[in-house]
Amino acid sequence: MAEGGIITGAVFVWASSLVLLLLLLVGGGKTRLDARLRDLGGKGRPTPEPDSLAQLARTALPKMGASLLPKDEEGRTRLQTRLTHAGLYSRQAMVVFLGVKMALMVGPAVLGLLLGVAGLVPVRTGVLVGALLGASGMVGPSFWLDKRKAARQTAFRRALPDALDVMVICLEGGLSLPGAIRRVGGELRTAHPMLAAELGIVQREIQLGRTPGEALQHFATRCDLEEVRGLASVIAQAERFGASIAKALRVHAETLRVKRLQYAEEMAQKAATKLLIPTILCILPCVFVVVMSPAVIQIMDVFARMKR
Repeated sequence: MAEGGIITGAVFVWASSLVLLLLLLVGGGKTRLDARLRDLGGKGRPTPEPDSLAQLARTALPKMGASLLPKDEEGRTRLQTRLTHAGLYSRQAMVVFLGVKMALMVGPAVLGLLLGVAGLVPVRTGVLVGALLGASGMVGPSFWLDKRKAARQTAFRRALPDALDVMVICLEGGLSLPGAIRRVGGELRTAHPMLAAELGIVQREIQLGRTPGEALQHFATRCDLEEVRGLASVIAQAERFGASIAKALRVHAETLRVKRLQYAEEMAQKAATKLLIPTILCILPCVFVVVMSPAVIQIMDVFARMKR
């Protein structure tokens, strides 16, 4: 019983460390331009002291992840693309991510070995459990990246029709397209913070000299979403041929709204299929036990009487 409590405590400590590292990875996805703008906007205000634990993690994780960097340029580009699709834009996002992966791979095995050497748990048990947790830590970050990318795409897919409606109202009210993008980013900051942040990046790229179509095309590359690619193409064609951007955006917003409804219906249809597995594995056996138990008891009584 004592050994089970020690193992549970060790797993809890490791899980807490994992959550802290992931929070540092997510929180570290701010660009230097964001930090500079925040500093310029907060002149005269006292700067909070950085957390020593966070600073230690930001220093140690890149060094740990340097050993896992892909050797070829294609592998690095592929990993950088996945991080970008997940919303991790920092320059050190790759090495920090690989550092977290290294910690999840090596940490459990080292912890299990130390617990075994200290005599708190059997050495074989500690090493075996640590190896299993390390194997899960090797594949877990990749699944986390895919899940984060899917969550971002779902958020963008839900927010785009509302953003386009507001943008059409702004354009019909006399604002330019960059001004409409800036206004939409400010208005949707509370309801759709992810889209508002991306529109802020689009606005900065426009201020740096890119056209709205090019800036939105870069947005589509960052999020890997077909709806955003279509939006960038609509605006680029409207700019090229001199068509009404407001009318084009209104039509595209209706199309996105129909796609969003179709996607919701698709997910509703998938829910019935996904419920089959827990129904078959969890509910049907209980039903069989309840239905068949009286008959089994009667058959057992009959055989017991025949033996007498």
